[in-house]
Amino acid sequence: MPDERSASKTYRLVSGKYRAEIVSTGAGLRMLEFDGSPLTETYAAGKKPPLSAGLVLAPWPNRVADGKFTFGGIEHQLEITEPSRNNASHGFVRRVEWTVVDRTDARVVQTVDIGEQKGWPYPLTLTVAHELTPDGLVITAAAENVGSTAAPFGMGFHTFVRVGDVPLDECTLEFSAGTRLQLDPKRMLPNGPSVETAGTEYDFRTPKSLKGVWLDTPFSAELPDVDSHAQHILRAPDGTATVLWTDREFDWVQVFTADPAHDQAYPDRGRALAIEPMTCPPDALNSEIDLLVLQPGQSWSGTWGMEHRSA
Repeated sequence: MPDERSASKTYRLVSGKYRAEIVSTGAGLRMLEFDGSPLTETYAAGKKPPLSAGLVLAPWPNRVADGKFTFGGIEHQLEITEPSRNNASHGFVRRVEWTVVDRTDARVVQTVDIGEQKGWPYPLTLTVAHELTPDGLVITAAAENVGSTAAPFGMGFHTFVRVGDVPLDECTLEFSAGTRLQLDPKRMLPNGPSVETAGTEYDFRTPKSLKGVWLDTPFSAELPDVDSHAQHILRAPDGTATVLWTDREFDWVQVFTADPAHDQAYPDRGRALAIEPMTCPPDALNSEIDLLVLQPGQSWSGTWGMEHRSA
């Protein structure tokens, strides 16, 4: 699939005090703000999103070890897109142009086809709708198997969150994950089972200061609220917060800290926080943990969103 970033378009959405900008490259969330205050990290229009900010990750999120996986008894070799760790990373669609199929002042729906290609013989059609409501941004993702055989599938969103201009180290983070997946720190691949977070440095069930904290960690086993949503709350000292919520289809979340000390600064911000909704953990094409399998003609959909919360 060709890289057509130069053709990228920007779609501006408005609803009440919320404003958002969605781009056609990677169906990316370039900007979300409430009453002029940013809820996400952003980047210059028409430029490459730093650290894949806001982009869709599919048909797998995160990494595939050595780019190899076996499905239906057939071994596949994907292109290695993270040479330093010898992994295939974040799927095929974050650098390609998506096509608009519906557009209003507060909503844009984009679609892209994943055809057969190196290491991937599974045709899929993906659709992502970004919609602003008076209560915030709602993202609805869908996938359909348009091929003739069963297809493995996973999806994620590389979303960076912030609370206005408050430095990350002055904020707290809260979310209810009961487990984290152990990773090899060199290749960022699973090297053990999920372990409980309770009583450890990875326990964010109560608000925890992010001062000096570095994470690149997949979490799961989150407790939903009364709306069956898992909530991830980045809160400023004055109590205002940016909330990223997910439905049960996005049962994993990768929490990542961009940090100059780890040679991954976010441009003009330094330290920044990504909260990445995912349907499955890293290397799920091999472990098959929470890997979706779509039969011919079968569809899947999931929903997540973001909102401002006052003190």
